[in-house]
Amino acid sequence: MDLSRRQFIQAAAVGAAVAPGLGSGAGAGEAGRLPTRPFGKTGMEVSILGFGSGSRFLMYTEEDEALAALTRALESGITYIDTAHNYGGGKSEERIGRILPEWRDRVTVATKLAGRTGDEAKRQLELSLERLKTDRLDVVHIHALSGPEDLARIEAPDGVLRALYKARDEKIVRAVGISCHAAPATLKTALERHDFDATQMALNAAMARMADARGGMKATPMGREGFEDLALPVAVEKGLGIIAMKVFAQEQILADAPVEKLLAYSLSLPVSLASLGMPKPEHIERNIELARAFVPMPDDERRRLSDSIANARKAAVVEFFRDHLDA
Repeated sequence: MDLSRRQFIQAAAVGAAVAPGLGSGAGAGEAGRLPTRPFGKTGMEVSILGFGSGSRFLMYTEEDEALAALTRALESGITYIDTAHNYGGGKSEERIGRILPEWRDRVTVATKLAGRTGDEAKRQLELSLERLKTDRLDVVHIHALSGPEDLARIEAPDGVLRALYKARDEKIVRAVGISCHAAPATLKTALERHDFDATQMALNAAMARMADARGGMKATPMGREGFEDLALPVAVEKGLGIIAMKVFAQEQILADAPVEKLLAYSLSLPVSLASLGMPKPEHIERNIELARAFVPMPDDERRRLSDSIANARKAAVVEFFRDHLDA
């Protein structure tokens, strides 16, 4: 898994340039469509923008308002819905389940399981299927890998990983993934060791992870020890479906760069999509417009953007993400 920095940069440039929908006529400016990309080697194709259904989705306090927002996103061409078993104590999955049946064959649905034993994972998976009103899931992630000890629990003989492999064999789950907010070195190890189909990680211009800190979650920079340099090259080399999350670092770097630049930064990495929380209808409209108009950002421009974000701001970002579940 030794992918040099130069090889990785070349892969990023090629991946962004040839992603379906960007260089093949279904890209920027085509009304009613969003660019799409392959979801790794899974055979699935996804929109480059995903609908994040965590804390930002739960900011819609009225059910009708939340369902209208999700429906609008799907009607606008978003085909990837990201949720988790524990978002809002199940409220996120239940909301999605109210409209999912009519959309089921047109969207990719991903959830995440926090359980670490096989028995916990089976119970959570069954409940997620019930809430979402579906008999299958396209992607199921092990939620929020936190470090080496956590990885040991995940990969134990009675752990969640084997349970998800079994669910994949039984066609209940199509792709098995793992998400991580704050432990890029451990994610790198996990991806190298195991047969994952997908992964979700914090990829933003601050090169930051999200970690617990005094006063709440803080975005903290990681420099060359972050996801972009450690875990992402492994995921690319193994052909995984890759989801960029925390593109705006929970809004903590919005003061440092325009939204369109921050989104373009993450989408210009060799990822399948960026999953964004959109707590207001106008955010949906803005992000849809930006995704339709997306043009890959050259590597030198990405570097300048990252360097322009003050070190103090980057330091705050890393602490924000530690053990963050976006529940």
